[in-house]
Amino acid sequence: MDASDFEVQRPRLLAIATRVLGSAADADEVVQEAWLRLARTGTVDDPPAWLTTVVTRLCLDALRRRRTRSEYEASVPADPLPVDPEADALLAERVGGAVQVVLDALAPAERAAFVLHDVFGYPFDDIAVWLGRSGTAVRKLASRARSKVRGSPEVAAERAARAESRRVVDAFLAAARGGEVPALLALLAPGAVMHADPAGRRMGAEPVYDGAAAVAARFGNARGAAPATIDGEAGAAWTVGGAVRVAFAFHVRDGLVREIELIADPDVLAGMDVVPAG
Repeated sequence: MDASDFEVQRPRLLAIATRVLGSAADADEVVQEAWLRLARTGTVDDPPAWLTTVVTRLCLDALRRRRTRSEYEASVPADPLPVDPEADALLAERVGGAVQVVLDALAPAERAAFVLHDVFGYPFDDIAVWLGRSGTAVRKLASRARSKVRGSPEVAAERAARAESRRVVDAFLAAARGGEVPALLALLAPGAVMHADPAGRRMGAEPVYDGAAAVAARFGNARGAAPATIDGEAGAAWTVGGAVRVAFAFHVRDGLVREIELIADPDVLAGMDVVPAG
């Protein structure tokens, strides 16, 4: 893709970045960085899709830095971040007035999933690729963001489901640390699957582990994984020197683990909220 071809893509990329970040200036920086990365990378199979992925992940990284900076600078909630007036007006047209304040309070991945799906109408399967997450995870992120934007309080059933997921994941990790395969199998749905991203595959993981037995056999070797909260959900993380190297996102339903995402891509991890338990 040459410069003229990139200019054709620029308006679309700027629109995405502006709405995710809420700032035209920040969006312009992100899109320019995406162009520089493409120039350094050379030939890619699908430049528009590649650029969308890079822009989305750069936005996530920018949102995480913004949140970290805000938490560092003040111990009390700050005023909403200033938003470019034109960008704010465009966003308000699509998702309603005053929503920017709520968007600023969302986790980066929640915000991206919501904007890309509910504002732009992109399919969840495409968003999953751009965020480096599974379709299940992206649907959860968008749903949680949607509830927050609408001002819907977390109902008792949702709190109970979250607590149940934490209990199941903690029990699963304890069984893995103890090498208790029967206990692992008891916590896995028969059709459970574990997906590894390309970075995880380079570390020796298979792309997919299909079925409870395959997942238990593989995860029995992941004894260094410790409980963590990942984008607000129960999960696990492997850390080295305080840095998260691998995140395991669990999807639990009816008391059983249905899906595990093994995420090792540094760019994807940078856009996730991974908080070690304790």
